[in-house]
Amino acid sequence: MELRRVLVGLMPGLERLLGYRRDWLRPDLLAGLTVAAYLVPQCMAYAEVAGLAPITGLWAILPPLLLYALLGSSPQLSVGPESTTAVMTAAAIGPLAAGDPVAYAGLSSLLALLVGLVCCAGAWSRLGFLADLLSRPILVGYLGGVALIMIGGQLGRICGLSLEASSIPGQLREVAGRLGEIHGPTLLLALGVLAFLLLVQRRFPRAPGPLLAVLLAMAVVAAAHLEQRGVAVIGAIPAGLPHPTLPQAPAPPQLRYLLTAAVGIALVGYSDNVLTARAFAARGGYRIDANRELLALGALNLGTGLLQGFPVSSSGSRTAIGDSLGSRSQLFSLTAFVVVLAVLLWLRPLLALFPTAALGAIVIYAALRLIDIPEFLRLHRFRPSEFRLALITLAGVLLTDLLTGVGVAVGLSVIDLFARLVRPHDAVMGRVPQLAGLHDVNDWEGARTIPGLVLFRFDAPLCFANAEHFRQRVLETVAAEPQPVAWFVLNAEAIVEIDITAADVLEELHRELTARGITFGMVRVKQDLYAQLERAGLVERIGERLFFPTLPTAIAAFQGRATPAPTP
Repeated sequence: MELRRVLVGLMPGLERLLGYRRDWLRPDLLAGLTVAAYLVPQCMAYAEVAGLAPITGLWAILPPLLLYALLGSSPQLSVGPESTTAVMTAAAIGPLAAGDPVAYAGLSSLLALLVGLVCCAGAWSRLGFLADLLSRPILVGYLGGVALIMIGGQLGRICGLSLEASSIPGQLREVAGRLGEIHGPTLLLALGVLAFLLLVQRRFPRAPGPLLAVLLAMAVVAAAHLEQRGVAVIGAIPAGLPHPTLPQAPAPPQLRYLLTAAVGIALVGYSDNVLTARAFAARGGYRIDANRELLALGALNLGTGLLQGFPVSSSGSRTAIGDSLGSRSQLFSLTAFVVVLAVLLWLRPLLALFPTAALGAIVIYAALRLIDIPEFLRLHRFRPSEFRLALITLAGVLLTDLLTGVGVAVGLSVIDLFARLVRPHDAVMGRVPQLAGLHDVNDWEGARTIPGLVLFRFDAPLCFANAEHFRQRVLETVAAEPQPVAWFVLNAEAIVEIDITAADVLEELHRELTARGITFGMVRVKQDLYAQLERAGLVERIGERLFFPTLPTAIAAFQGRATPAPTP
């Protein structure tokens, strides 16, 4: 029992596998087979997105499927190559490799190792909370920008052209200027695969559309001998499995650049990991461990880096497929692992006829699923500022490189949070006819304040960033009252703590109001806040009798005028 407890502590996924229930077996096996059918062409396509040979995608999926089943805290998350980290890998490695495929492969596996080390260091430092820096609008806009970059990167492949431009506007201009060079059979095949995938998604959402597309594309190529008419195919795939290899260390400037890129990829990859895991955990009624997810992501990238892969994360689409088929444990990932091994060992000749244009169509199909138009509309309905934040992030990703886009996304999230903290909502509370309690007088028609009493609520922690704004709002509120103010009572229910700057501002405000003959009191002060006010000497200056537990007791004290105003 002691050994089992130690193993479960080190490998939380093992606990669910050891306690496996027989009624989970059928849905887990079905989910694993279906997810494998989906991920084989998808991972090959993502390897192309990352700038690597398609077979690298299958190599890169092996360690994640095996390691996450033991180390991950989610029984449903599907991990491995995915679109965002693939695009970011291409953006980071492309300028360094200078077109050398051997150097490119080595740098990509080194980047995966660095991402793994960054994630492990973050887990050791318990930095799982960093994923919360990426708000929902930021993620929606970021993924939309990544999707457009993915689509632009496939234009040459589906048209049978070799494009030199790297930006979306440049790629569109280049394709428009070379319309006469477009290879007709390649374009028709790609459009057919894309139309087939969209049709299957619409009519048969649970069907393994990418697998069917792969089989259909290979059948068309073989039947019409399209490879002889200029349609590019994958060709011969290396036999066997990858062997563990440590990539060569580059020059220090390149290593620093790769480490910077690894931090960005780790942040985005982990955010995707933990958000997807949380979403399915909420649906499934279980919980995940954010720091454990960060450690698991680190182990996955270390594993794939040692096996000549590239940075990996989680896949929302594959997780959704498994969930729709009733996956209950990571046995579905282990099943997919066995299928991928079979493909690599015995089914390689079938994949040799797979056209690269069809891979491009699968990438575009995956990209279109990342552009969440309904979510953009929901953001606009909920709050226009959140919608604008998503659009700004999307534009930042498109107008800069992806790594800069990560910085823009995080920066915008922090700025948006800070803006709400610096200028939070506040309210003057009063009575509403035929409605119990006290409410914001601006929210209700007919609401009235109690003459001579200002009950002021500040809806945020009080700190250096908003202390002066708080003081100004209090003075403006007192000045705006139609009748002379005798008492000012601060409702502190949202103020969980203060810093020394805020304490000084409270003392100054108390002094200003007292000088005007206004009694200053506080209500609904939590014990932690009260202790801070006591240490700052404010409890003594304000007077213990002017701290009230509830709003009714504060009103009763005001109406009874039992407590005299303190002297300034």
